[in-house]
Amino acid sequence: MTAINAVTDYTLDGDVGVITLNSPPVNALSAGVRDGLALGVAQALADPGARSIVIICEGRTFIAGADISEFGGERKGADLLAVMKGMEDATKPVVAAIHGTALGGGLEVALACHYRVAVPSAKCGLPEVALGLLPGAGGTQRLPRIVGAQKALEMVTTGQHVPAKACLAMGLIDEMAEEGKLRDGALAFARRIVAEGRPLKRVRDLSEKMEAARGHPEIFADFRKANARKFRGFLAPEYNIRCIEAAVNLPFDEGIATERKLFMELMTGPQSAAQRYAFFAERQANKIPDVPDDTPLIDVKTVGVIGAGTMGGGIAMNFANVGIPVTIVEVKQEALDRGLGVIRKNYERTAARGGITTADVETRMSLISGSLDMDSFAGVDMVIEAVFERMDVKKDIFGKLDSICKPGAILASNTSYLNVDEIASATQRPEAVIGTHFFSPANVMKLLEIVRGAKTSKSVIATCMKLAKKINKVAALVGVCHGFVGNRMLSQRQREANALVLEGAMPWDVDRVLYDFGFPMGPFAMSDLAGLDIGWVKEESRGATLRECLCEMDRRGQKNGAGFYDYDDNRVSSPSPVVKKVIEDFRAKSGIASRVISDDEIRERCLYPMVNEGAKILDEGMAIRASDIDVIWENGYGWPVYTGGPMFWGDQVGLAKILAKMKAWQAAMGEVYKPAARLERLVAEGKPLVGG
Repeated sequence: MTAINAVTDYTLDGDVGVITLNSPPVNALSAGVRDGLALGVAQALADPGARSIVIICEGRTFIAGADISEFGGERKGADLLAVMKGMEDATKPVVAAIHGTALGGGLEVALACHYRVAVPSAKCGLPEVALGLLPGAGGTQRLPRIVGAQKALEMVTTGQHVPAKACLAMGLIDEMAEEGKLRDGALAFARRIVAEGRPLKRVRDLSEKMEAARGHPEIFADFRKANARKFRGFLAPEYNIRCIEAAVNLPFDEGIATERKLFMELMTGPQSAAQRYAFFAERQANKIPDVPDDTPLIDVKTVGVIGAGTMGGGIAMNFANVGIPVTIVEVKQEALDRGLGVIRKNYERTAARGGITTADVETRMSLISGSLDMDSFAGVDMVIEAVFERMDVKKDIFGKLDSICKPGAILASNTSYLNVDEIASATQRPEAVIGTHFFSPANVMKLLEIVRGAKTSKSVIATCMKLAKKINKVAALVGVCHGFVGNRMLSQRQREANALVLEGAMPWDVDRVLYDFGFPMGPFAMSDLAGLDIGWVKEESRGATLRECLCEMDRRGQKNGAGFYDYDDNRVSSPSPVVKKVIEDFRAKSGIASRVISDDEIRERCLYPMVNEGAKILDEGMAIRASDIDVIWENGYGWPVYTGGPMFWGDQVGLAKILAKMKAWQAAMGEVYKPAARLERLVAEGKPLVGG
């Protein structure tokens, strides 16, 4: 064996030259790996004993993608396109041996080889779209030549990780090796293709699978139309589509030129910068400065959930999905049966769409049991309470849990606003109490706000952060304050949205501006979806707010076809003339003179106070980092990821501009607009919110 460089070895195994990469943790395409590939292929070509070449990786994976830490910096080492051209033009067959994942640049390297062998557990994909990018090393040009335009479109715009079996079926993989015996399988395959005299199959020269798309632009038009909602606002999916179009319609080298041009536009643009920031922010959120990595964890093998409603059922599904048994406790059998029935329907709906098998439905349902007795929680490792947002109810429950649950069990509340420390005061073990704020629907939404109480132990915190990842949630640790981070900032937007309507805007004006900004829906459409009568008490209603007026008119939202909007039988909304008159009458009754409000004012009034509130949250230590706030808003509230989140976006807008607006509004409309001390300090020092 010859060491080519610090991360690459070359050895001659019989008549096969083997290039082995070993660059932990994921063999990313760093300068050292690129150099190693170039030098290794050159050495194998020069080796008279080598009749074929195998490229294989040590560790848990094949090349898992680009070295993201190099993005935006000075490029060192061999040029990847040149390295790949050297492999593709090699005069001896080059075989990629894939295990783990071949993602992004890793799959592009494999596509530059003449053949690909993989073990059954391997996966391949081009996930650059998630970083606001497109494959920049020929991936968009080679992939459709080997799998066809339609499948290539799906892969590059979703970033999906395709299992090896599916890769084999579509021709992306040439042969499967036995699990755990990749090297042997790859060597045998390399020898066989030499013995059979197979051609040096350059993917760039293939065209058969693209013929179906040539002269049929409707394939791309239909794909855009079918995915318009999902791609809305994002540049990267459209740029990826254009590259596949180029692969179909242009010679290879011209297609590569198109790919490179569009890649650089994305790479140097604001969306990719925001999405790359979001990628790292999500990982950073897992790091808690005062909770060491070696903090002892609590082994959570069984979970209890209090409440079989929408939240409780969704929470239970998260644990059953990963094989953790769950006991749900309800007060009445009817409520329990209804809740378990909804869970089953959710699973069956997923199975009908092909997301899971019918066997999976039964397996997961078998892990969820129901009970009417809280004593059923005596042996569980964690209990999550998901009942009404009433402090007296929650304290009563936690007092009972304190006497029922075993020592060491985690006692968690799914509260979205209430004081976790006060809830913990109902127990003799406040160190075991923590907030786990799931977002509705809990079995779908990615975010989990983990609320650290004053006495919550580090083991409980570390366990919940780790457990969040296990149940496929994105977790962020927050402190105890009304509404925590997400809902506290949301209240700023809600206040301004309601004020703007009183001042002259219509609900659909506000919703349109925020939808155009990138939110999935505006605040009034969201209220209609949730139900205007949530928390509304008919006997206490006095028509003091627009919401009360609408509820008194039995306009409850989507569920009865009338809220801020009118709805047809398919729940498609339209601006309501009835609501328009209600608003105009309410303004007149309140003595408010209506004025014309611009889209810019709507956007600034709704979003700038949120940025300001985020700065206050950081001042108070309720969030560890500005990036944690962005993680919360992107994953829990639909803030468009291509803007990086409210804190990152605030920096891009300019903190001085936001501060000036807050001061002007404070002078004109009151102290609710008072700028955060941090905002004033950062502007004075010329520093950003993110990292400032």
